Amino acid sequence: MSVHFGECNFDGKPVDPRDLDRLRPVLTPYGPDGEGYLCKDNIGILCRLFRTTKESRTEVQPHISPSGVVITWDGRIDNRAELVNNLKGQLSCTSSDLSIVASAYEQWGMRSFGKLVGDWAVSIWDPRTQSLLLAKDFLGTRHLFYSFDMEHVSWCTILDPLVLFATRSLALEEEYIAGLLSFFPATHLTPYEGIHSVAPSSFVRLTNGICTTSKYWDFDPGKSLGYHTDAEYEEHFRSAFAESVRRRLRSDAPVLAELSGGIDSSSIVCVADTVMARGGAETSRLDTISYYDDSEPNWNERPYFTRVEAQRGRTGCHVRISSESPFMLDCLDQGFAATPLGIKCDSEAIERFAFWMRSQGNRVLLSGAGGDEVAGGQPTPIPELADDLARAKIKALAQHLRRWALNNRKPWLHLLFDVIRRFLPPAVVTPPKQRRPAA
Repeated sequence: MSVHFGECNFDGKPVDPRDLDRLRPVLTPYGPDGEGYLCKDNIGILCRLFRTTKESRTEVQPHISPSGVVITWDGRIDNRAELVNNLKGQLSCTSSDLSIVASAYEQWGMRSFGKLVGDWAVSIWDPRTQSLLLAKDFLGTRHLFYSFDMEHVSWCTILDPLVLFATRSLALEEEYIAGLLSFFPATHLTPYEGIHSVAPSSFVRLTNGICTTSKYWDFDPGKSLGYHTDAEYEEHFRSAFAESVRRRLRSDAPVLAELSGGIDSSSIVCVADTVMARGGAETSRLDTISYYDDSEPNWNERPYFTRVEAQRGRTGCHVRISSESPFMLDCLDQGFAATPLGIKCDSEAIERFAFWMRSQGNRVLLSGAGGDEVAGGQPTPIPELADDLARAKIKALAQHLRRWALNNRKPWLHLLFDVIRRFLPPAVVTPPKQRRPAA
């Protein structure tokens, strides 16, 4: 992941190069492949590069287009061939993702965001209009944060610099905390008042004293698939899943995958092996890393991931987790953490993970995070109950409600309400936003 930081003074005041020099130590660990730097007039940008594809080896950041537009980029474009064909310029299959994005913006402007398929975050400074555009992919996979006042904006793909080098005291964002404690915070929030995150499927346009957010894409609720059998839906899922994994195997270095033995990570590893066996992947090798703790039932993963390793005929890195060797959490004294879940630590497990990646030459990590909800690793009653309700199978609905209520230790009325609300318009089930009282 390449990381970039920028700042702009809309009042025309020159950016002080010392501002960029101060935060260089914070950005350097993220980009071992060189630095990009621009400090001219009222704009300053510092990039640290992390290259993962052969095309990215030719990227120069910040990218300055013939019209003077300055672009910084962190991401991966999956529909490169389609874009190159539609742009009909000096691009080719060997062009970098950044050059494709730059050409797309030159031709289509802000409409180009909706044409980019992949995981990405981009910032675009246009000196002609003295405006800054910040945009993210439709799922918000990559991060992009910004702090804005009437005459100044700072932005970065990591949160740390905006917090550590803030020019004013930062209060905690209560709405973010409420979201974190209840379920998930709103995507445009950070833990700090005055520092915002670009929302998925959106771009933010900033000019002198004006900040507007617009969505460039949204799900179409009227679009649906209509197959005759469950087998056809299953085949469609397998095809889409394989394509998703294939896209993330685009790397000129070996790829590393987390393997827990659960449904999600095991599926990713096995599908990746199938894609590679068919010659559909750019990477030359897929390595795995697994965590276990034989003394802790919740970490007793070894019997499962070793079966997957036996199936693929290759043993990965095994990292033992224990209460004596904290992993990810409970490391509150190990330095600054920009978010409550961003704890940094120098545990033995983390060091072993880092050593394994370096020794194997890995630059891309495949993770099953969030896959349980898709692959069924954490069973939910909603699909089965919703199907009963939609088909008016009242007797089956009653039986399944009783079984799921006992299994989940939850009143069956609550389960029924959760199912019914899936059939209601969002405006009906979403509570109105409460306005914060004036200070």
